[in-house]
Amino acid sequence: MPAAARDRNPAAMAAGDLRFPITRERLANGLEILVVEDHTVPVVTLFTFFRTGSRHERTGRTGISHLFEHLMFNGAKKYGPGAFDRALESRGGTSNAFTSEDVTGYYEVFPPAALPTVVDLEVDRLTGLTLTEASLKSEREVVKEERRERVEEDPMGALDELLQATAYLAHPYHWPVVGWPADLDAITVDDCREYFRVHYAPNNAVLVLSGDVEPRAALEALRKGYGAIPSQEPAPAVVADEPEQKGERRAFLRRPAQLPALAIAFHVPGTKDGGATLFALDLVQTILGGGESSRLQQALVRDRPLATSVQAENLDRIDPSLFVVRAEARPGATLDALERGIVAELERLGREPVSDRELQKAKNQARMDLLRQLKTSAGKAELLGSAAVFFGAPEKLFERPQALEQVTAEQVRAAAARFFRADNRTVVQLVPAEPEEKAGP
Repeated sequence: MPAAARDRNPAAMAAGDLRFPITRERLANGLEILVVEDHTVPVVTLFTFFRTGSRHERTGRTGISHLFEHLMFNGAKKYGPGAFDRALESRGGTSNAFTSEDVTGYYEVFPPAALPTVVDLEVDRLTGLTLTEASLKSEREVVKEERRERVEEDPMGALDELLQATAYLAHPYHWPVVGWPADLDAITVDDCREYFRVHYAPNNAVLVLSGDVEPRAALEALRKGYGAIPSQEPAPAVVADEPEQKGERRAFLRRPAQLPALAIAFHVPGTKDGGATLFALDLVQTILGGGESSRLQQALVRDRPLATSVQAENLDRIDPSLFVVRAEARPGATLDALERGIVAELERLGREPVSDRELQKAKNQARMDLLRQLKTSAGKAELLGSAAVFFGAPEKLFERPQALEQVTAEQVRAAAARFFRADNRTVVQLVPAEPEEKAGP
């Protein structure tokens, strides 16, 4: 029996709540389906979240999650190589995908009339994906080239990779989403088939359909397409045992770069058990790095010419995560001076409560960022699916505005003081080096 339900709260919406109706159903095979009806524009988004990412990999086979993102577009039983994009684009649609530490997502944006085709395309690759030596070899080379571009030839990408590898000692967050080169070479077709069977099962997925659809008819189309896909045993549990950091860690990276740069990371809670602290840290992110008037921009870019750019980011991850500050030094400024400037601002935030005005400004910015994402069918689908995967239920999205509004200045100060400690800090400095001369013929 379908378990569809809508959640309407006109009074709350009138008071500024961001709540909107959701139609929900869980198929017998475990697939969780969310449908959002929105006739603002004649556009539909289908977003599929698989609860798998680099966090679910094992030593020696890192990068297989990201590799699968590519393999999923390499052809299947009904729609061969290149046919997925041709069929979608001929009907006015587009597609894309992403892989992170915790989740792999696929989405299509298309006119309402193309829904049956999109469902057919997705079901085809979930039931008849082409996994051969030839397809693996082809996509592995694509991924290795992507790694070269994003890490080996990008100084900031290399800086981030070393930061993660230094901050984490045991947790799978230690290795990069794109994988280590030797591991990519070691992945076999049998590895891929087993990974696909377990991690791309319907009981390991959340499907969100958002836009110009009628929920009852849309659910019927989804049931018809996805209902016969068999469920699988749950994926092995992730070993999330990361020892507490008890002293500052440092690493240095020497490689060709235009300017020196650095990244500073602090261990913080993940979405699985972070509670109210997560919302305080989200506001800390905005206070420190949210726009030209943020503290780090004012102190290091405008008032003191130490940095050309600086960003703060509270990373959403299921298991214990990182709060990261990245900065590129201005010509003539030293990395040590830049680091001292960043640390001074972080320590000040932990000593002195922010003003009511600065706190409310951060809350307003966070709310507006959320509103901008919710303006489109794709934004609604992504945020709902992310809430389901990272926070355990799509309705958690609707709790976010109130949770942010309830954060106090003392909670912001306490979060900064608790986490921005020297013994919880990892620092990686990028020191420019001369380009290596290429060997002759």
